[in-house]
Amino acid sequence: MVNPIEALNKIFDSRIRLGVMSILIVNNSVSFNELKQMLELTDGNLASHLNTLEQADYLKVQKAFIGKKTNTTYFITDLGKQAFKAHLDALEKMIKGI
Repeated sequence: MVNPIEALNKIFDSRIRLGVMSILIVNNSVSFNELKQMLELTDGNLASHLNTLEQADYLKVQKAFIGKKTNTTYFITDLGKQAFKAHLDALEKMIKGI
């Protein structure tokens, strides 16, 4: 028998990272503040999860200034799209197999 959780991506074990990827897969880009508001997180908590996703090359970051304020925007990468879709497929197969 095949292990039903073997194909799941460990990076997406976190509900926060799952939420970030879910938002980014349907939006071209999302700012840090928008993500923070949508997921109801603190700056530090969100930043650490975004860093994990960035280190895995699942998202890219663009920093810019709007007036004197910094604006950080996140985009999902092609690798991120592939990894997230594979994770969702594995979840679906696991659920259907139970």
